[in-house]
Amino acid sequence: MAPHSFRMAGLCALGLGLLLGACAPTLPPPSPSAAAPAEVASDYVIGPGDSLSVFVYRAPELSMAVPVRPDGRISLPLVDDIVAAGRTPVELARQLEDRLKEYVREPNVTVIVQSFVGPTNRQIRIVGEAAQPRSISFREGMTVLDALIEAGGLTRFASGNRARLIRREANGQQSVFNLRLNDLLRDGDVSQDVALRPGDTLVIPQGWF
Repeated sequence: MAPHSFRMAGLCALGLGLLLGACAPTLPPPSPSAAAPAEVASDYVIGPGDSLSVFVYRAPELSMAVPVRPDGRISLPLVDDIVAAGRTPVELARQLEDRLKEYVREPNVTVIVQSFVGPTNRQIRIVGEAAQPRSISFREGMTVLDALIEAGGLTRFASGNRARLIRREANGQQSVFNLRLNDLLRDGDVSQDVALRPGDTLVIPQGWF
């Protein structure tokens, strides 16, 4: 083959490669939901129902996982009762160190929140015709859709477009917002995916049959 034929073939191959590259779809950046789960913030306030891991350095017999009881307290060996609710993990660790000083030389305690619900005024409640009515811990940036995902969506009896969001304002007054959850879930109406605040209650009524 003549030299100019090789050059022409090379140019054609290069042009075809560039054309295919331009037509190839570009992958979108990972969505926030695809990112690693957010860790519990260091200023997280412990609440009843939380599960804690208490580690006492060089004292494995005192280290264990404990639930926060409905009264907000936990119990450990050598520490019969101590209030955990309303404290951050760091504050609770320092309190445990103070209590253990009587029995352990220079105790070093670490408290890790394994699963969390949070204090009542930091919870989001989903009631009515959700697949799994529940209370969940509020997270910064949480929206109605986030709450519905955690509640497993709506039941087949739900009247999603008659849902209400009940919010207690700082002045003690109560505000009620109408939501159209069917439009959000089935039609992708993002105007219904409103931001939530700590203490909000999402009420999903039953439909009329």
